[in-house]
Amino acid sequence: MSSERRFRFDQPSRDKPTLRKQLQAERQAMVDRHQRSVHLQEVMQVWLLDRPEVAIGAYWPIKGEFDALPALYRWSEVSGERMLGLPVMDRQTKQLRFHAWFPGCPMEEDAYGIPKPKDTVQFQPQLLIIPLVGFGPGGNRLGYGGGFYDRTLAALQPRPVTVGLGFAHGYIPWLEMEPHDVPLDAILTEDGVAWEA
Repeated sequence: MSSERRFRFDQPSRDKPTLRKQLQAERQAMVDRHQRSVHLQEVMQVWLLDRPEVAIGAYWPIKGEFDALPALYRWSEVSGERMLGLPVMDRQTKQLRFHAWFPGCPMEEDAYGIPKPKDTVQFQPQLLIIPLVGFGPGGNRLGYGGGFYDRTLAALQPRPVTVGLGFAHGYIPWLEMEPHDVPLDAILTEDGVAWEA
């Protein structure tokens, strides 16, 4: 076995909480995560080139997630019409709203210790970029299990275009949708477009 510590499981757990832990451990242990991130950034930039949306909701990366913010900030600088934002959780509805973000804007931590914009303008994204712990066929996303994105997408009208970003190791071919799951419109990995409706 190589010196690279591997967390790829021959039989990923069918128990979703255990599967989430397995995939996160594998993502954290990737010795080539930086190179994978460079490739995913390129894939994302090409995918965004012909998109008509001017308001994007993104995420603050945690637990080894791909950091899309540098490339998205460059995207936002192309035109004064473009807006980029990060999620802020509504404690009552457990849904996400999006507030404008830019480097150096005032930030504070949310209840989970994740940075969020403080006192910036709220807007509704036309395109929503969502982190993936794992993913399956047909735009099926495995998140952290809190249901925040599913509740948010069920409530947003009009519904934004949704694209999941994650590393290819997270593909689980047998992952099935549950009744509350909202399929993504596209999934991008460092290998390219893994799914597009």
